Amino acid sequence: MAVRGLGCPIRFTLTAGQKGDAPQAAALIEGLPAEVVIADTAYDADHLRQDIAAKMALAVIPNNPSRALKYPLDKHLYAQRHLVECCFSKLKQFRRVATRFEKTARNYRAVVTLAAIVLWMR
Repeated sequence: MAVRGLGCPIRFTLTAGQKGDAPQAAALIEGLPAEVVIADTAYDADHLRQDIAAKMALAVIPNNPSRALKYPLDKHLYAQRHLVECCFSKLKQFRRVATRFEKTARNYRAVVTLAAIVLWMR
């Protein structure tokens, strides 16, 4: 999920439960204007860092412990990542989003979209 600076969802992608998040990250940020891209350690990949640099944005991503070349981390900017977690928490206040009552991806995507619209309207 891509979230703007105030914690409102901008874009999301549904994936199978066993799929990783990092392969979807480049598609999520494509075409979005950003000065800073904040993500957690799971998104620490060279290709994603290159995509962020191509946007002329700053990548604020903690280094994976197995990474040989360590990148600097602005801890003050990284502290703002809680806005993404708050966005997930707000979305999960909607019962149909939290419990995944919808069985098809199409219907679940529609429910998440409606919940995101409600968050934008608040």
